[in-house]
Amino acid sequence: MRYFSVKTALDNFFDLTGLKTNVKREILAGFTTFISMAYILFVNPEILGASGMDKGAVFTATALASAIGCLLMGLLAKYPIATAPSLGINAFFAYSVCIGMNISWQTTLAGVLVASVIFLLITVFKLRELIIDAIPADLKAAISAGIGLFIAFIGLQGGGLIVANKSTLVGLGSFSGSTWVTIFGLIVVSILMVMRVPGAIFIGMVLSAVFGIATGNIQMPHALVAPAPSMDQTFLVALSHLKDINTLQMWVVVLTFLLVTFFDTAGTLIALAQQAGFLQNNKMPRVGKALMSDSTAMLFGSLFGTSPVGAYVESSAGIAVGGRSGLTAVTTGICFILGLFFSPLLTVATSQVTAPALIIVGVLMAQSMAQVTWTKLELAIPAFLIVAGMPLTYSISDGLALGFIAYPITMIAARKGKEVPALMYVLFFVFVIFFWVLNIEK
Repeated sequence: MRYFSVKTALDNFFDLTGLKTNVKREILAGFTTFISMAYILFVNPEILGASGMDKGAVFTATALASAIGCLLMGLLAKYPIATAPSLGINAFFAYSVCIGMNISWQTTLAGVLVASVIFLLITVFKLRELIIDAIPADLKAAISAGIGLFIAFIGLQGGGLIVANKSTLVGLGSFSGSTWVTIFGLIVVSILMVMRVPGAIFIGMVLSAVFGIATGNIQMPHALVAPAPSMDQTFLVALSHLKDINTLQMWVVVLTFLLVTFFDTAGTLIALAQQAGFLQNNKMPRVGKALMSDSTAMLFGSLFGTSPVGAYVESSAGIAVGGRSGLTAVTTGICFILGLFFSPLLTVATSQVTAPALIIVGVLMAQSMAQVTWTKLELAIPAFLIVAGMPLTYSISDGLALGFIAYPITMIAARKGKEVPALMYVLFFVFVIFFWVLNIEK
């Protein structure tokens, strides 16, 4: 008589033996990944809250969307890669679209829903390679770096290190009061990151909150655990506002959500697959299932009430300790579900506490500038306009537009117009019209 064994069942389903790993190692890797990216549970509500969204609802939506993405990635694609609402694109949601374009968060959520459906269709019909190949590698790198500088700027501003200045637009803030919480956190996170301590950002946030409470800059939470906050204010709101996706401005927003999420996810998946040794002939097996998991999580996230979901580079922490199967991602997903009950900690996750996370993640994303061919001006000019344009215009879409408009022009000037993909010419006209419409509205 054969007895059922959970360990054996997990081994067979995830092929743990074939991947030279085991249940204990996979669970440890999943928990390590969660600790490394748990900060998003508190950073995302802080950022999206700027758009007028209820922070409690965003907290619950963030946890659920992250959990669904992780579970799908683990069970469907069987990769040790975790997902959650992406930093950078959530800043685009709140600061560029809702605040900058004066579009309601309800309509913006509808834009995320439309973008997620298109993402799904692109994956189902296997058009992803066509789109990935259309945008030059230099511009992809610039997009990542530009978003990094943008969210770092938001962190510096939210932490009080950078303030408005009538003479110079921006200037250095005063080192007093709650700003010291940001300074303390930035120092701690920087040291832990350099020492390669797993979960450095999350640990830094915890210590920053403790420092803030000890210095009287942050109030003690009333409790550590509580029932998950209600999503009544955000749940399925996107569906009722689909009718508002009826202007060129909103379609550019949808396009930006799609492009940024798609390339960020694709780039992260490839980088993590390379780290884990999954690439075969420079191709990632089951990449379609991985992208399907990601886009499905993005769809659910928009219905719950959060910005686009994407693969997280922090998954590298779990991979580094031996995570090689989908069981790692499943473990991370379960941790996100358990995280639902720690919402009272939102009261201590102030902008000063979350600022170091934004700044450090900005540093990590800015590293992609090294991949830009700065010696070729036809590539360097549009790349620079993207990198500088995003933080200086306080808008990811505006920075993207500047670079995408400049690219065909500089390539034609370099007598390389035939090397420009047709899609890039299409995007050139889309963004020219976008700027024209914005100018009329102003």
